[in-house]
Amino acid sequence: MLSTMQDVPLTVTRLLKHGMTIHGKSQVTTWTGEPEPQRRSFAEIGRRATQLAGALREELGVEADQRVATLMWNNAEHVEAYLAIPSMGAVLHTLNLRLPAEQLAWIVGHAADRVLIVNGSLLPLLAPLLPRLTSVEHVIVTGPGDLSLLDGAAPRVHEYEQLIAGRPTHYDWPELDERQAAVMCYTSGTTSDPKGVVYSHRSIYLHSMQVNMAESMALTDTDTTLVVVPQFHVNAWGLPHAAFMSGVNMLMPDRFLQPAPLAEMIERERPTHAAAVPTIWQGLLAEVTANPRDLSSMARVTIGGAACPPSLMAAYDKLGVRLCHAWGMTETSPLGTMAHPPAGLTEEEEWSYRVTQGRFPAGVEARLVGPGGEHLPWDNESAGELEVRGPWIAGSYYGGADGEALHPEDKFSEDGWLKTGDVGVISEDGFLTLTDRSKDVIKSGGEWISSVGLENALMAHPDVAEAAVVAVPDERWGERPLATVVLKDGASVAYEELKDFLATSGIAKWQLPERWTVIEAVPKTSVGKFDKKVIRRQYAEGELDITQL
Repeated sequence: MLSTMQDVPLTVTRLLKHGMTIHGKSQVTTWTGEPEPQRRSFAEIGRRATQLAGALREELGVEADQRVATLMWNNAEHVEAYLAIPSMGAVLHTLNLRLPAEQLAWIVGHAADRVLIVNGSLLPLLAPLLPRLTSVEHVIVTGPGDLSLLDGAAPRVHEYEQLIAGRPTHYDWPELDERQAAVMCYTSGTTSDPKGVVYSHRSIYLHSMQVNMAESMALTDTDTTLVVVPQFHVNAWGLPHAAFMSGVNMLMPDRFLQPAPLAEMIERERPTHAAAVPTIWQGLLAEVTANPRDLSSMARVTIGGAACPPSLMAAYDKLGVRLCHAWGMTETSPLGTMAHPPAGLTEEEEWSYRVTQGRFPAGVEARLVGPGGEHLPWDNESAGELEVRGPWIAGSYYGGADGEALHPEDKFSEDGWLKTGDVGVISEDGFLTLTDRSKDVIKSGGEWISSVGLENALMAHPDVAEAAVVAVPDERWGERPLATVVLKDGASVAYEELKDFLATSGIAKWQLPERWTVIEAVPKTSVGKFDKKVIRRQYAEGELDITQL
């Protein structure tokens, strides 16, 4: 028996139409570094997105399924591309501007991007790459930039505002299959070639609903969200599309991602919510400690991409800003969990939930798999690799324009679940606590040591700004932890004191590191995660000044 319900496709086009009409007065504010930022209503964003779609189709000949890439900061024009390109039936491909040149060129070729939209401030990055981007036929430049850098380039060059100026604000949007490709992102490819993840209209629509739910970011048209997480990083965690669904005002920082301008825009524009990786909030904390600013409007922050040190949560609690842990990855769109404690708990009881990665929503199924392939219980003790599945979770990787979908065994199980590579435990009520990445877990004498647990404990020390712990070879135990620490400005602390501090923090004696070093900064990936392979290489090549206790 079938239902009697209408079968209406869930598409980005519906989000565009809804946002520009029902929430037409909501705003996208782009920070410019000038006294007055750029402000556009959702209605204006929608009209300009319509003009962009018309220009891409009529002037540049973009057809269904063709890829249009963006090399852009977080700004209004990028939001327009988010809406226009999928809605016209093409595929938006966001490029990570922090990737090495070789990876960027490889990704553009693998995706067969035909058009590339770039912010003018990024032309010095793009210009040397263009000769290698043989699939790109058109480059569209938004905002001020030195166009002479593109002289002699093979693609045709267009200025964004001139391209869309005077075009109709009506477009005959096609009827799309909700399972059709809408957006593609590539993983960072830290250990192999980057892998393409292709999101459908359906997955984006359902993910947007989850972002706005009370158990997730709980956003409404009374909120303004500061979107610090890059739009090239997993669709800015789904915020632009979710905003057009619920009318959330967006504050976009463009290229002004340093602590001082972020503090200024929070004080001046009064966002109620923000989203970014822990390193952003560590930098902002140092800035407002040295130069106090009013952050009181920003009642809550979604923090993910890497484990948030509990000490950082506690520091922001004192400022009246509540950090909420989230977990996800490119393959999960990315929302996988969020750490809202159950109702009715004391502040002390809530803490044990807040420091987890969070609870799974209805759209994400999870299981833990042991080293022998056995499924482990949710008892908050049995640790295994996390596998997930759901309507906004990848079931394969993009195999290239002429290739089939890729299902590598190390990433997908035989029955189709995504192998996340994260190791952790799950409580009976569905709260996930990650103890490590499977590639980073320290296997010492047949037992596992959590590098994340050691890092969080170290970063609670008042003189430690950052800490990264990696496994290094040990003749007796196989592997032992190496602790690398970044000290706060002007701080000085003995390694023996740090080791004693770990012991008093509840770390078992046998887990305490013997090898220590101070570094200037923890190496990070293009999306702000600790890049531990760099530290392991530095250790192996003798580049670190190691003290052994």
